Amino acid sequence: MPGFTPGRRWQPAYSPFQKETFGEHALRVLEYSVKGPLFGCRMCGNCLLAETALICPMECPKGLRNGPCGGSTSEYCYVDKSRPCIWYKIYERSFEWGREAVLLEVLPPLDWEQVGKDSWSAIFRNARNIGVKKIFSGLLSRSSDVRAQTLDGIFRPVRQPEWWQGDSKYHPPAYTEPASELEQRLVAGEFVVTCEVTPPLSSSTDRLIHNIEMVKPYVTAVNFTDNQSAMPRMTSWACSQVAMSHDAEPVLQMSARNRSRGSLQSEIIGATALGVRNVLCVTGDSAKLSPSPRDQMDINDLDSIQMLWVLRRMRDEGKYLDGREIKYPPMFFLGAAASPFSSNVKFQALREQKKVNAGAQFFQTNLIFDVDGMELWLNELAKRNVLDKVYILAGVTPIKSLKMAQKLAEVPGVYLPKNILQRMEVADRAGNAQAEGVQIALEVIRRIKTYEKQGIHGIHLMPVGWDEIVPRIVMEAGLIRRAEALPQFMEVRSSGLRISA
Repeated sequence: MPGFTPGRRWQPAYSPFQKETFGEHALRVLEYSVKGPLFGCRMCGNCLLAETALICPMECPKGLRNGPCGGSTSEYCYVDKSRPCIWYKIYERSFEWGREAVLLEVLPPLDWEQVGKDSWSAIFRNARNIGVKKIFSGLLSRSSDVRAQTLDGIFRPVRQPEWWQGDSKYHPPAYTEPASELEQRLVAGEFVVTCEVTPPLSSSTDRLIHNIEMVKPYVTAVNFTDNQSAMPRMTSWACSQVAMSHDAEPVLQMSARNRSRGSLQSEIIGATALGVRNVLCVTGDSAKLSPSPRDQMDINDLDSIQMLWVLRRMRDEGKYLDGREIKYPPMFFLGAAASPFSSNVKFQALREQKKVNAGAQFFQTNLIFDVDGMELWLNELAKRNVLDKVYILAGVTPIKSLKMAQKLAEVPGVYLPKNILQRMEVADRAGNAQAEGVQIALEVIRRIKTYEKQGIHGIHLMPVGWDEIVPRIVMEAGLIRRAEALPQFMEVRSSGLRISA
């Protein structure tokens, strides 16, 4: 195990993609011989050890460079349970050292031209440009600010190349008029409802259209997942196009898994040209969750925070990542996932703040069953001055069966209280598990609605394939916003499914 990085093993170092001089080769070997045993270094060419509490983030199986995924736990990494979650350890040590503010800086993805090379030569060049005398006087200064500025002058150009220029500041949207109906309703103060519709497994859109038409009168926008659990289905952008052709507003989900920075930029240009105005960025489930044979399980090219940073700059600054100007920039309402129960609530609040700083305008949270726990999360967001900068839609699902409840209890980032699991066990034995699952969802929604003026702006329903239950939940929970939904509700109600009182 590396000395400072609490991973379970060393990982192979990257090799350079270009021919090296003798001096470059010698420096790379020297750097690896020092940093390999100490930090498990992979020679990524863009060392972040100073920002990540001397724990190398490349030990993360996903290669995330801006914080943990939504499945972070204190016990282990859900991708590889033989090792700890590296980002949980980074957060833990950073908070212990009082350096958690450093974690707010949005760090760049790998520059694959630099991968496999040393990082020291760039540091030496920066030091030479600043001047040895100035560096020594700065480091020996009695002022901690001067010392910090001196170190930042040496290391910042290395970790923040010209093409990225990430920071830890909040970047509000540059436009003024709402980009979508979803944003318009949130700005107007409406308590909105969105829901997911499961993309089909085949090329037939009949069932998809049926479900879109069924939920459309009850929700402001419809989400389409991007290969949830790393299982292939119809793409989110294709489902979004079908939704728009049936007068439903879509939320396009874009997962960082299996998506490069090039494909991200081209896809957002195409999606917005077709009329998509809501985009949700997620890191995505590891291929570990998919059935065999699995996809490539190497590191991601991007994480969700980097996706937010790239898309916000494309929209607000009109620039591609390589600096080219976009004559007609894309316009969209930019969102991200939030996970109130993934790990320590303080860690998660910092992660959410970083997403907001990077460009997230709305959150759709992971499933909430513990409303008291959600309140603790909201309190931490309030301490970080986040609640007035983002709209939060609380995630709720109706539990369809005891088997589903048991699976949810094992999902990374989801907390299912024991009393709810016990209720589903009793209901299953009585033969009314579906009705009990709906009743639990209604109870959770009613409690969440009491936070309407305290940081929660709506409900995000995730029926997990049980799309036909959405109209009933919306009506029973008093979330309906359109009068024309009533006839359709009566039609669904006559289908025979009963909800216990």
